[in-house]
Amino acid sequence: MTAEPVALGTAPGRWLLAVSVLASGMAFLDATAVTVALPSIGRDLGSSLSGLQWTLTAYTLTLASLILLGGSLGDRYGRRRVFLIGVAWFATASLLCGLAQSTGQLAAARAVQGVGGALLTPGSLALIQSSFRPGDRARAIGLWSGLSGVAGLIGPFLGGLLVDAVSWRLVFLVNLPVALLVVLAGLRQVPESRDPAAHGRFDVLGAVLGAAALGGVTYALIRAGDDPRGADVVVSAAVGLVAGAGFVLRERRARTPMLPLAVFADRQFTGANVATLVIYGALGGVQLFLVLQLQTVLGWSAAAAGAALLPPSVLLILLSSRAGALAARIGPRIPMAVGPLVASAGTLWLTGVDGRQPYVLDVLPGSVLQGLGMSLTVAPLTATVLGAAPDALAGVASGVNNAVARAAQLLVVAALPLAVGVSGRAYTRPAAFAAGYPTALVACAALFAVGGVVSFLTIRPEVLAT
Repeated sequence: MTAEPVALGTAPGRWLLAVSVLASGMAFLDATAVTVALPSIGRDLGSSLSGLQWTLTAYTLTLASLILLGGSLGDRYGRRRVFLIGVAWFATASLLCGLAQSTGQLAAARAVQGVGGALLTPGSLALIQSSFRPGDRARAIGLWSGLSGVAGLIGPFLGGLLVDAVSWRLVFLVNLPVALLVVLAGLRQVPESRDPAAHGRFDVLGAVLGAAALGGVTYALIRAGDDPRGADVVVSAAVGLVAGAGFVLRERRARTPMLPLAVFADRQFTGANVATLVIYGALGGVQLFLVLQLQTVLGWSAAAAGAALLPPSVLLILLSSRAGALAARIGPRIPMAVGPLVASAGTLWLTGVDGRQPYVLDVLPGSVLQGLGMSLTVAPLTATVLGAAPDALAGVASGVNNAVARAAQLLVVAALPLAVGVSGRAYTRPAAFAAGYPTALVACAALFAVGGVVSFLTIRPEVLAT
């Protein structure tokens, strides 16, 4: 049951939008700021590269595994209720992250934080979709996207400032006052809503099998960097593969599957998600290696490294709507094919980052090209995923694409250091890390290019229906 629809220009509408933006912005800011803080975390906690990988992947693992279930819980038990539980959960885990005394403790707290993210992330947009008047929803979603994107934009720079001025711990602790404000305002100002048609059992077994599959493979990839022949590597890889097969069988037979496999019958939907897999995997790999290269090899401060990541985010915010309009006129195929190729060219430029040239020649051109490429890609990709699924499965389609993007970054962050021979404490030795850096970025450039080719081969050239 849903309360009376909210108008965008009213006080209730402004409160609803503010609560949704603050919560999703908190999660976006945290995700981008943590990457910049990794070298400082490693020095303070004496971490190996695998410990830093788990700092990123533990959060992404639980988020990717549970985000579809989180959306279903909101539909059933109340979107505001589940959303606010997610915000409080995220804040509590952030406190645990800020107090961690070892990378093991930090990774565990990050995994708990990911559960909160899986509850609040789908809820923030679902509240807007379900609570605003139909005529105001498009504008409200646009405002949500833009304002939340600002958090992702300033995340690396703000994170770097906090690291340099105080400590990496503040990157997590800054979430606490924001979460408190969201919970208090949400309880007083945000209407409750739920889907009266939501019924049946939750696919808990599917969620468990999905988490086991991602977790097993991720553990094997990260641990293999330290001991590739270890028994735990073999066992965890086997567990991951068996759980993955079990997940597919479960989703085929479940009466109410977490992931309805029927959506993949559409060639365009499948192609768009394969493109998402390689494109977002490449993006995660570039961000990890570029930040470590700038700080470990070139000696940049955390704030400077964060500032270096700003151009792609600025371009994405400024140009995404124009790219969406272009795709609406000429169809999504060309933007989705050209965009990843432009991002690939930018990534190849970044392979030469070695500090011999000033920033405007060394880093900026590659960052701009990468930002232009992602700007061309993201809006058409999202529209294609939603347009390829039936209206009744629009929420599922969006959730699947979000989960695919998170899982891609999870797997690439786990696998790429192993693939280029950077493991243990090599990230703290400039010469050792610099030797693997160009190869890692070439691999990421290849993934971007694959995304462009897949898009060209699978995305129909027709203009999407509106």
